[in-house]
Amino acid sequence: MKNQFQQTQGYTIIARWMQDKGMAPFRFQENTWQKYSRGYSGIVVAPTGFGKTFSVFLAVVIDFLNRPEQFAEGLKLLWITPLRSLAQDLARAMQEAINEIGLDWTVEVRNGDTDPLIRRRQQRQMPDILLVTPETLHLLLAQKGRDRFFRSLQCIAADEWHELLGSKRGVMTELAISYLKSQYAGLRIWGITATIGNLEEALQVLVPYPGRKARVTAQEKKKLEIISVFPPEVEILPWAGHSGSRLVEQAVPLILNSRSTIVFTNTRSQSELWYQLLLEAWPDFSGQIALHHSSIDSHIRYWIEDSLSKGRLKAVVATSSLDLGVDFKPVDTVIQVGSGKSVARFMQRAGRSGHTPHEISRIYFVPTHSLELIEAAALKEAVKTRTVEDRTPVVMAFDVLVQFMVTIALGGGFREDALHNTVRNTHAFSFITQEEWQWCVAFITTGGTIGAGYEDFHKVAVQPDGLLKVEKRRIGMLHRMNIGVIVSDAMMRVKFTSGGYVGMVEEYFLSRLRAGEKFMLAGRVLELVRIKEMTAYVRLSSGKGITPSWLGGRLSLSSNLSHFLRQKLAQAANPGNREPELRFLHPLIARQQEYSHIPAEDEFLVEMIHTREGYHLFMYPFEGRLVHEVMAALIAFRISRLYPISFSMAMNDYGFELFSDSEIRLTEDQLHQVLSRDGLMQDVVSSINATEMARHKFRDIAVISGMVIQNTYGRQKNNKSLQSSAGIIFKVLEAYDPSNLLLKQAYTEVFNQQLEEQRLVAAFLRISKSRIIYRQATRFTPLSFPIKVDSLRQSLSSEALAQRIQKLQNSSLKPGRKTKS
Repeated sequence: MKNQFQQTQGYTIIARWMQDKGMAPFRFQENTWQKYSRGYSGIVVAPTGFGKTFSVFLAVVIDFLNRPEQFAEGLKLLWITPLRSLAQDLARAMQEAINEIGLDWTVEVRNGDTDPLIRRRQQRQMPDILLVTPETLHLLLAQKGRDRFFRSLQCIAADEWHELLGSKRGVMTELAISYLKSQYAGLRIWGITATIGNLEEALQVLVPYPGRKARVTAQEKKKLEIISVFPPEVEILPWAGHSGSRLVEQAVPLILNSRSTIVFTNTRSQSELWYQLLLEAWPDFSGQIALHHSSIDSHIRYWIEDSLSKGRLKAVVATSSLDLGVDFKPVDTVIQVGSGKSVARFMQRAGRSGHTPHEISRIYFVPTHSLELIEAAALKEAVKTRTVEDRTPVVMAFDVLVQFMVTIALGGGFREDALHNTVRNTHAFSFITQEEWQWCVAFITTGGTIGAGYEDFHKVAVQPDGLLKVEKRRIGMLHRMNIGVIVSDAMMRVKFTSGGYVGMVEEYFLSRLRAGEKFMLAGRVLELVRIKEMTAYVRLSSGKGITPSWLGGRLSLSSNLSHFLRQKLAQAANPGNREPELRFLHPLIARQQEYSHIPAEDEFLVEMIHTREGYHLFMYPFEGRLVHEVMAALIAFRISRLYPISFSMAMNDYGFELFSDSEIRLTEDQLHQVLSRDGLMQDVVSSINATEMARHKFRDIAVISGMVIQNTYGRQKNNKSLQSSAGIIFKVLEAYDPSNLLLKQAYTEVFNQQLEEQRLVAAFLRISKSRIIYRQATRFTPLSFPIKVDSLRQSLSSEALAQRIQKLQNSSLKPGRKTKS
């Protein structure tokens, strides 16, 4: 029997439309529509491919069909997405649905790739539904007469909210929503998210306002199949970076036997490499596969997305640029090259295949070295137990706040008390004090303590009536050009000498090349002809080219995956284990056990290895590269307090190495001492150059807050210039304004993000409860070898590295003395 809502005209029209398409609404979609019709805000949680988008989008459509008199002409639904590619795909799907339903609404996208003619038309007449990124929304708020854009707005949807939540872009979203909510009290706010560990917190961050709110969770579960791709033989001494390319031959049949495949890599340089490897392995792929990442020209990206949607491409090699919400129905297979390093990211990528509700999402795990197969086993366990990472929201990001205040001042001005209330209503700044708020006001109006004599820091003027506004046209133009929180190295455009745009590469990479040298971009081999201003002119070439490396580093292992990794490694010591990954790795595990030890879950392994080169101390916390970087510096500092010694350090996601040409003397008692929790953070601060780390963090903060301008008219400052300018300001603040909120924020970010203080403390707590296993050996073990190889990468060319690795493997695999405790 139909309830009252199901008898409404709007529901009837939508239900009939879905029925005509052979569909029926899921229970969670109906619940969302019903909650929306009763004035609720909230968050929708559902697996990939089950129609999360239609749960919120159609809620607004049904509401309009039921109450058309409540809707004015103009923008009705503002849809915030983290990715431009996601916006294009969603806009197509929404417009198609609206046309079939019979409404005369228009759906449009507005971002940096949007044609200037369309952007100008939107300023005169907004579409009914507009898809934006957080940066584009702030640019709209910076427009004079901004109220005309939003006066008919009914709902704001934050798509892929989990992706925005743990970043400063999430803070941008919170501030923009809070401002619009303060202007239009009846606005409903809805988030759309995949499963994360802290769903209730995610709802409270997005909708911190009083009133009715709901969390709508789908009961339907997506079937996920994880298939490991095994090398022809197990490497007893594995090393990162070469097995993946050796397995390309096994990836080819997976692609050939699928309708369409996405091959995910973790970095842009790895995607360029794999695109070339696939073409070399199967030349017939030419014209059938494509390459997609954020540095490729937007027109090429859109063509690839459209071709993938229509089944015209056999495969696309991609990075996180295709991670989110894009509905490519022909895609029935995903290949992940290397570990995704987090459960949530891996599940998200798997969901790109079998995108309809009742299809199986199938993902193949291609390890870049043998040990990564343990991560495959760990991922399977995490997916089975539905253990997904939390996304910790960013709070008290004053650089984002002062940028937002100038944005609002630029778009028409603000009253101090009114905006203060708006800011306090966000989760990010719910605990801001009156003193901190006054500091922010002083910062944008007078430049604060150190900016009084610098006119460029006086961005906002207080009017006689108390309104705060940006008066100077130059300041307004520069501010609009620098809105956003993503600070990257200066990007150079890559263009053909004959005309035509290829993409973007960071300046630091191109500045190292000479005319005539070749590099790869967008799957092509290009020869550098010349560099003029911020453009590199190239011509098509052939043969081998250098793969660009982009700044940003590698992904680090999440805490959830670390837990399951330690668990699976401990289980691998059992020869009767039936898991295929652990059975395959048995020769490697057996050698580790024979020459050292396989740590149980309640054990912590330390290896001391003496070779002709010197003395190597290895420790295996399995906490990820970033945590190990801090731990290595800490342990080195504590040992150096026992006796004078200097170390070089190397680390990967599994452990770290301290190397010295002097003997590392460490008794069992001393080992417990250097691994103690006592005085942990005090020793961490002493062991690292916290001031130097904060100085580097301050570069981004200075750019976001507007103290340093990155983009000027037709130019972009490079990384060196930004660091230099920010470094000067940092020194001045340290000397004359140590209580500066942006300076304090730099140190806070070092501890929370770079040092991962909470995770570090938790790791030492776990180690303090573990039995420490101390082993000594005369050759590298399967666990230590990949760390040693990583340390050699820093000083050797690829050819020299391969030769050095071969020598190390030969010497380490010779029969010899085993370890002793």
